[in-house]
Amino acid sequence: MDSADVKKWVIFFAAILCAILIADALSNAIVAAARLTGPAGFIISFVLYAVFFFGILYIIEKITRIRFFSFSHD
Repeated sequence: MDSADVKKWVIFFAAILCAILIADALSNAIVAAARLTGPAGFIISFVLYAVFFFGILYIIEKITRIRFFSFSHD
């Protein structure tokens, strides 16, 4: 395995970990600030987490040119 491949995989997993941590912190902060609890808080937190997670991954994908979403091969 080439060192460039190893670097690419390290960046790939580090980016996913960063996206998880940032999305979790942002969604929890927003739900806590809005004082949402119960099922409504859970659903809104889940939706916010998903939006932030995929948005952050998309931004990282554009910056690093590492493909997280390979639906089209252009």
